[in-house]
Amino acid sequence: MTKKIAFWIFLLGTISSSVVFLAATWDTQRQVAVLSNADKLSDRVVAGKRAFQKYNCNDCHTILGFGAYYAPDLTRVFQRIGEEGIRFRIKDPEKAFANSWRKMPDLRVTDAETADMIEFFRWVTEINNNDWPPQDSRKRLSRGEQAMVASVGVTPGAAVFQSKGCMNCHSLHGTGGTFGPALDTVGRRLSVERIEHYVRDPKGVDPGAMMPPQKELTDRELEEVAKFLSSLK
Repeated sequence: MTKKIAFWIFLLGTISSSVVFLAATWDTQRQVAVLSNADKLSDRVVAGKRAFQKYNCNDCHTILGFGAYYAPDLTRVFQRIGEEGIRFRIKDPEKAFANSWRKMPDLRVTDAETADMIEFFRWVTEINNNDWPPQDSRKRLSRGEQAMVASVGVTPGAAVFQSKGCMNCHSLHGTGGTFGPALDTVGRRLSVERIEHYVRDPKGVDPGAMMPPQKELTDRELEEVAKFLSSLK
């Protein structure tokens, strides 16, 4: 290869790479307002972000890829545990994490700051960031279910229970979260129909329930997980 050919390869490569980079940057800037729901960026969302920073939540949690890895990611926390779940964890962390080896300090967050942080988490959850993080992906359920059914032979309902993130709040045989009740023997108390009703509308069954309604489950997924839970006796 001559010096002239090498020069032209370098020049064309640099120019083409620059064009692609600038085009991608322009396209991202063009879409950022829509992808981030900028029209929903209210004063309460901004106040919630400031409260989030005030209490140094990133020292333990990640959000939108930034932060520490001691505690769960908060990018989709509103989707995962809902408004009441967030409020309970912020206002009474000692009770919320009483049975967990990972502890959260009581930062004495005010009611107003808690409400603002909930609005901030609601807004972040709605950002279109290509279905990140993976553990809260809306696509994870079907993939996880198929993989587990194929690889370890668990029932479809058990696969739904695990892949949907139910174990973030509930435990089975000592494994899982401590926010919600253990479900080892839930089938002794609740029928398939009762479980389906509760999962779809927790407050309709128990007005004091802090579990968010699981609206993203398909009818088939709900049926399978209800069958699985009703079999736990």
